[in-house]
Parts: sequence; structure tokens; C-alpha cells
Amino acid sequence: MKIILTTLNSRFTHSSIGLRYIYANLNEFQENTTILEFSINDAIQTIAEKLLFDKPSIIGIGVYIWNASFVQELIHILKKISPEIIIILGGPEVSYMPFRVNFDLADFIIAGEGDEAFYNLCKNIKNNISTPKLIPQSMPTLKNLKLPYQYYTDDDIKNRYIYVEVSRGCPFECEFCLSSMDERVRAFNLDEVLIEFQKLWDRGARNFKFVDRTFNLNMLTANKILDFFLEKDEQYFAHFEVIPDHFPSSIKEKIKLFSHGSLQLEIGIQTLNLDIANNISRQLKLDKIKENIQFLENETDAHIHLDLIVGLPGESLESFGANLDQLVRLSSCEVQIGILKKLSGTQINRHDIIHGMVYSDIPPYDILQNNELTFNDIQIMKRFARFWDLTYNSGNFKNTLPMLWKDESVYKNFYNFSIWIYTQTDSTWKISLQRLSELLFRYLIEVKKLLDKDVAINLLEDIMKLKGRAIPNYLKQFSNDFKINAKLGTSGFNKRQI
Repeated sequence: MKIILTTLNSRFTHSSIGLRYIYANLNEFQENTTILEFSINDAIQTIAEKLLFDKPSIIGIGVYIWNASFVQELIHILKKISPEIIIILGGPEVSYMPFRVNFDLADFIIAGEGDEAFYNLCKNIKNNISTPKLIPQSMPTLKNLKLPYQYYTDDDIKNRYIYVEVSRGCPFECEFCLSSMDERVRAFNLDEVLIEFQKLWDRGARNFKFVDRTFNLNMLTANKILDFFLEKDEQYFAHFEVIPDHFPSSIKEKIKLFSHGSLQLEIGIQTLNLDIANNISRQLKLDKIKENIQFLENETDAHIHLDLIVGLPGESLESFGANLDQLVRLSSCEVQIGILKKLSGTQINRHDIIHGMVYSDIPPYDILQNNELTFNDIQIMKRFARFWDLTYNSGNFKNTLPMLWKDESVYKNFYNFSIWIYTQTDSTWKISLQRLSELLFRYLIEVKKLLDKDVAINLLEDIMKLKGRAIPNYLKQFSNDFKINAKLGTSGFNKRQI
């Protein structure tokens, strides 16, 4: 019985830890099982061709919000060509009802964690034991699971992020998040996990992304993991998702020791409006959050990634704007702006009627409108988020972009800029860096009425901070002033670049 485990990652540099957990726990079926990973950029018929090449009996597919529609198409082709193949689906997108993508052609669907459930299903199939199509959720004892890390290939280690974890679950009940459905936080055997991490390191792994929802919840665990990396004398990258109001002194002291580029912390702020946060069962300790963000900004070299959400029930654009203004005042770090999504299984649907929440039924299930935001508002904010990524989060305009707002509202001024830039491009994609810089230059002198010389000097400083870049034609007349400033020491890299 030949088995193939597969999924479509969102990009080539990602890898699937879930497939490797299933493979690690397949016991007697493991020797006849292969992992084949693809990305959503691959042609679906080509994926089908590769999956069918060795004539498998079973194909297990991991389904996520970013690949659900592609998986639907893939199943359609697989069943047309080889209807006898048994297709088993698993993953977050098929773990909770309702399914908004039609997966009727699949033979079995495993809800929840499939580490042991997939193996048990394969045994039933081999032994012709009748099994319902929908396998209910189960929560394996993590310390009994065989760990997956030896099944990252040398090619994975060389070219992809290595996903790892020391726990599953989240103690919080944020209504927009699937992690709120977990009953509790469960931990792996930390000593065994650290041994596996060391083996990965010895094989050359240097890019570790932890998928734990609350890395800094358990201080003993967090400190041991941080020590693991601090003991290394080579360059590496470690990514953690952390809660913003829990940084005791032991963690702070260790974070200070990480060198530039080695540590990334993702912090889910989502909103700073206490009324909105309480409405979606999100706990906020504002004073602690602000204190910890300022600590990370001023006393560490960690790369910080803060998350905000547009479209939360009851939150206006003015409230969102106030959130953004506060975060930019607190820190120069990346602020990722996301659009609210309605994930099956979450409790966010309880707000649908009272707040007029209307969502797309097509992945990624974005909010379309509500009582506070029109469809046009949402569209504008999607473009706002995209242009924010291109200009602010990219770090390409650290000197120039703040000229948009100076001491005024970041949100209001960038909102106006994003509307203007869209009138010039009619697109948010395939805009070159030079084109973007020229648009920013034009806006600052034509709309904001700033002195072209002042704007040009800052823009040249941003553009020329990387060696080998040519001075754009529209800035050449200012290049002599830029060279004078450079000699005076005002040009070059900022101390804290994203």
C-alpha cells in the first residue's frame, strides 16, 4: 500500500511540519510512504502528474486557508484520472464546520490533529474496517508522539525555513483565532525536543520558525530555548510568536543578548481599543504592552513584527487609525496590517447580526463590510495595507516616509497618500522600487508642498544606502548636495533598519 503525503505551501521557502509528524508516526507504513511538497505557484495539473507517477493507493493532503481552492481543483483532477485512489484530507481548513470549499470528492477527512489519526485510518483501510468519512477530532498525548525533525531533508535545511514547536494550544480565547478552540496548552518533552534541535543544527539548519502560539507563556521553557540559541557562535535566524504583556526580567535579559538579525518576535496586538478587545474576548494589559514594546525597541536588536487587524466588530477606521498612530509612536518596527477573516470554528460569527458582518465565502474569507466599514472602506484599507508593506514595512524609506506625517497622524496622512498613489498606478502590484520612490517624491513636493531639496536629500539617503544602486534621473540634480551631506556623516544606514 503506497502512500503519498502532500500539501501546497504558500511559497517555496516554507515547509510542512504537519506532514512530517504524520510520516514520523506511520510505523509499519512508513517505508512505503513518500512526502512530496509543492507551492500554490505550481501548476495544478503538474502537481497531479507527479502525485500519480508512482501509482499510490492513498494520497494524504494538508489543507490550509491559502491552498483550499487549489486542493479542491487538485482532487477533481486526481479523481478524474485515478478514481480508485483514496484521498484523505487533514489540516485546519477541514477541522471545523462549515466547509466553505466543496471537498465532497475526498474519501476521508481527519478533523484536528492527524499525527496518530492518519495512521489509525490507514490501518482500517488496509484491514477493510468500515470507517466514517469524517474522522472526529482527537488530541494525542504530545510526549508519546515520535518527533518529525529527522525527516527534514538536507535540501529543506539548505533552502527552506525549518518549522519547529515545543507546545500546542493557546490559553486565550480571541474569537477570530482558531487557536482559541484548543482546550489547553500541551507541551512536548523539552529535553527530547532540544536534542532534535541540536541534530538539526549539526546538519546545518540555521533558520528556525517556532509555530507555538504563545512562546513566552512558560518561562522555564522559553529560557531554555533562548539559551539553546545564545550558546551558538554562528549566525542564525529564530522566529517566535509571543504575547506582548509577559516579558519578565529573565526573558528581557536574554533577549538583549541576541545580535542583530538573529531574533524575530511576532506580537499579535490586533487592537489597542479596550472596548473592541473586550468585545472579542481578547485580554489587553495596555501599560505592559507599551512598556514591553518600548523595551524591545530601545534595548534590543530583535526584529519586531506587530499585527493589527482591520474590520474587527465595532471598530471604526478612526479607532484603527488611533491604534496605528500609537504603535508607530512607540516603535519603528514592522506593523503588519491584516484584514479580518471569518474562520470556520471560531466564535467571531456571534457578531454577525448585531454588527452587520458580511464575509466572503471564498478563501481567505475576508470581511467585505460591516456596520462601521463599507465595502469601499475595506477595499481602500486593503490597498493601504499593501502600500504600507511596500514603503514602511520594507524599510526602504526610513528617512523619507516620516516626512508624510511629521508630528501629525500617521494614519490620516498615509491614508491620503495610499489613495493618491493608487490613482497614479491603478494597481498595488509590480511597482518597482524606483517607480515607488519617484511617486513618493512627487507626492511630498506636489501634494504636501515640501521643499524638493529636503525631500531629495532624504530620498537619496534611503536609495543609496545599498552599494551599487544608481542615482535615479529625477534626483541627479540633487546629487551634489547629497554627496556633501554624506561627507558630513548624515548619509548611510540607520541604526535600526527593518
